[in-house]
Amino acid sequence: MRSQTATRKRERLEARITQEQKALFLRAAELSGRSLSDFVISAVQSAAEEAIARHHLITLSARDSLLFAEELFSQGEPNEHLRATARRHRALVGHSE
Repeated sequence: MRSQTATRKRERLEARITQEQKALFLRAAELSGRSLSDFVISAVQSAAEEAIARHHLITLSARDSLLFAEELFSQGEPNEHLRATARRHRALVGHSE
């Protein structure tokens, strides 16, 4: 498997920005010792990874965490409906039993 840097870049991304935004981005890139393209791609990639991670993260308060744990451990064996739902979930996300 080739690394990201060895992978040939074939896609383009274009955006219209203001003169002030370009000056800001250029200054930040210079201070980081990187090209403007490298700086922008790195910043966008970080923001995208963070947005995806936030989307997949469930945050509970301490009280809600305790209630969830109590409910989780107070239940008996899963019924057939719950087992079928778990099987469908595993099939969708690609995990094996």
